[in-house]
Amino acid sequence: MNAAPTPTLPVAPIRLLVVDDHPLFRRGVIALLSAQPQLQVVAEAGDAGEALRHAAQLQPDVVLLDHHMPGVSGVDLLPGLRDAAPAARVLMLTASEDADTLALALQRCAHGYLLKTADSEVLVAAIERALRGQSTVSMEMTDKLVNALQTRPAEPAAAPVAVPEPVDPLEQLSPRELEILREIAAGASNKEIARSLAIAETTVKIHVQHILRKLGLSSRVQAAVLLTEGRGRTGA
Repeated sequence: MNAAPTPTLPVAPIRLLVVDDHPLFRRGVIALLSAQPQLQVVAEAGDAGEALRHAAQLQPDVVLLDHHMPGVSGVDLLPGLRDAAPAARVLMLTASEDADTLALALQRCAHGYLLKTADSEVLVAAIERALRGQSTVSMEMTDKLVNALQTRPAEPAAAPVAVPEPVDPLEQLSPRELEILREIAAGASNKEIARSLAIAETTVKIHVQHILRKLGLSSRVQAAVLLTEGRGRTGA
């Protein structure tokens, strides 16, 4: 007698909060996302206050957040969203092509930065990556970010004060981890890093996890930004 097949348990959809002050664009995004069976829009908001209320009450998996909004900008809202829904991943979806805004969003732990011109497939893939703790940055913005960090003028030296000097977070990394971080900043994948350093890809993945944990970061993009800024400060 054949055993009955084990029933397949349904996979819970990714719960989304869409935050944008333009109703027409917001509804268009919601219509697009609602057509995806793995996604569920649980709420929408047109300003910061409404976004924080929904985030605290509904605890969404992913928040799609515009930058240009009345009152409080999307980037300035990021810390409040993190407090209201600590487990939520925030993906910026904006028309702003300003590299400084992108850098600040990543520093404030946004899990990606997409322009509103992104294809629907790119947006859906970015949402799924954000849920896994991975970041996505629009191709148009990656070069702008690197150029902005490389050409940013050096900050004037601060007057000496009687406080301990801050510890460079990169000093926590081993020589091998620094080597891998430089490869990440150059845009290399785990497979490319493994081939370049003649080590196993699984070893690279473990090193990357250690790097992110030591630096208190959540994505490879943030680690690359930190290294680039560190080079700018030290002149390396």
